[in-house]
Amino acid sequence: MREQAEELLKTMLGEDTAFRDGQWEAIELVVAQKERTLLVQRTGWGKSIVYFIATGLLRAEGKGITLLISPLLSLMRNQIEMAERIGTRAVTINSNNPEEWDAVKADLQSNKCDILLISPERLASSEFNEFLASIPGNIGMLVIDEAHCISDWGHDFRPDYRRIVGIIENLPAGIPVLATTATANDRVVNDIREQLGYDLKILRGPLARESLRIQTIALRDQAERLVWLAENIPRLPGTGIIYCLTVTDCSRVATWLKSRGLNVYEYHAKLDKGDRIDREQRLINNEVKALVATVALGMGFDKPDLGFVIHYQRPGSLVAYYQQIGRAGRNLDNAYAILLSGGEDDEIQNYFIQQAFPDIRGMYEVLTSIEEADDGLSISSMLRLVNLSQSRVEKCIKLMEIEGAVFKSGSKYYRSTNPWLPDEDRMNRVTALRYEELKKIQDFINTDECYMKIVAEELDDPYARACGKCANCREPFFPYNIDYELVKEAMLFLRRCYFRIQARKQWPALGAGDFRGRISAEQINQEGRALCRYGDAGWGTLVRTGKYEDGLFSDELVEAAVELIKDHWQPQPAPEWVTAIPSLRHPNLVPNLAQRIADKLGIPYYQVLTKVKATEEQKKMENSSQQANNVINAFEVIGDCPEGPVLLMDDMVDSRWTLTVCGVRLQEAGSGPVFPLALAATWSGGDSN
Repeated sequence: MREQAEELLKTMLGEDTAFRDGQWEAIELVVAQKERTLLVQRTGWGKSIVYFIATGLLRAEGKGITLLISPLLSLMRNQIEMAERIGTRAVTINSNNPEEWDAVKADLQSNKCDILLISPERLASSEFNEFLASIPGNIGMLVIDEAHCISDWGHDFRPDYRRIVGIIENLPAGIPVLATTATANDRVVNDIREQLGYDLKILRGPLARESLRIQTIALRDQAERLVWLAENIPRLPGTGIIYCLTVTDCSRVATWLKSRGLNVYEYHAKLDKGDRIDREQRLINNEVKALVATVALGMGFDKPDLGFVIHYQRPGSLVAYYQQIGRAGRNLDNAYAILLSGGEDDEIQNYFIQQAFPDIRGMYEVLTSIEEADDGLSISSMLRLVNLSQSRVEKCIKLMEIEGAVFKSGSKYYRSTNPWLPDEDRMNRVTALRYEELKKIQDFINTDECYMKIVAEELDDPYARACGKCANCREPFFPYNIDYELVKEAMLFLRRCYFRIQARKQWPALGAGDFRGRISAEQINQEGRALCRYGDAGWGTLVRTGKYEDGLFSDELVEAAVELIKDHWQPQPAPEWVTAIPSLRHPNLVPNLAQRIADKLGIPYYQVLTKVKATEEQKKMENSSQQANNVINAFEVIGDCPEGPVLLMDDMVDSRWTLTVCGVRLQEAGSGPVFPLALAATWSGGDSN
């Protein structure tokens, strides 16, 4: 069998290729001994080689297909190509290829495929599970890729991975199970063993990557980091990845670096599939210097000669950091991992931690709304009944569905007869762990110990030792100092990173009164602008200070808004007057700002809108239905409304419903086109311009 395996390996990778330590042992465990096995090896070690060759051997014995469950279907194209070299055909059923499902299913029924790749979410479909049971020969091996996702102690927990346990419990005796990951410490390993079976065999190798040269650099703000990138990326070898925590920052960093003459592209989940594939291939072919990416370009991306990974912001844990820097230096003697950090990192990570689990109150609210419904509830119906964001409602539903508290029929969810209590203690323990992990990577920035040793110890790697290559073991590779003249340019760039305010065109499902369906073409706002992202470097901190400390927006913000309108936005037809969103809490703050902007523009200001009832702050309304219904009947036009295009001013834009409702009221009263303008957009309030 080993000779057969080695032949397949050479066919796949070339005559000079030999198994790495541990690869054959893993293949033997699952193929010859039919064991349940957890393989913990560093990124790029070749875990996919193990399951592709194991599949080839099992299929030669006449066994059923391999079912491979992975969150990385969009990033497994090159692995699938490798499998095809040994005659192993892999197919996928996922949300991106519904037009291929019938052909794929027919090939599986005809025994023309060897591996079926699915995401764990596919296991939620009873129709898919019925089809799976009908495949001739059924499952010959189950592979769980990125198995740390099965554990909520892991850095990338995905609730649907818990469905895998049900499949394993129903597998016939003697069907091998292979789970693979690069990022399982002892806590995660024990959790996986608890779910997959205590007879699970564990194969671990050293996790440190000997080629990596790690350095951390703390800079004061985003402008300084932009300058550091512009000055140092040309000095880095080969091509690489620059990781950002948000889509907005990917766009911003890529735009800045392009303006400095660097060949980079942004990469994130909001790009369409074709653009993502094209940009991946450009990086693989060394046709770009770097991709500026979110973690959408993460696990599963394989480029052996990637020369560097830079973090524009600090990740949430050392384990996540290890996963990301593991993209670099797989087949190089030297590669660089540079960790930059700054002021907004903790704010973003705190948000991620708080959003990781639905809160207990929210889970009970969702469950109660389902219990009290006469005939189940759809997601859209729940959003009107509970003040939770759609993503949090979906998380609540997901967990309760997996744990048997609710079930889905058609588009509606129903309460099951199963008793259910949320595991509050576990959620609290995991959340506390996340904050501990955040503290460790905060300390990592300033440590004088070996960086790689600290990371390996966090992964409970028994082989952890000083690497002799990082900036602490040797000397810093790259400077901490930057050109402060260039920082001024970077600050100006950040202050001109405006945001678009897209017009709402549809009232929310189950809207109130007449506010249902599409908003008429005569009442839709024009596309607007926000000066900045709230709290960001550039203008964002000045907005925060003016609103919450000074009670008055500075002249600098007035000048910046006028520059945006006159030199960059130039709305057409040009606004002929200005008005402001009224507030009962801060009655003078925005009108004062709007009056000063109108004066600078040389057009009149009229306060024609009034607020006729007190409402909750929009930031406390967590979904679109709640936000819309909070303000739909809160505003009216008083007196005569001027004709002509109008600039509608607010300090903050979040849901866009306040601007939408006031825009409708103005146009009902006879105004011309309405152009919204806000000083700042929240995280959900605008798209990068």
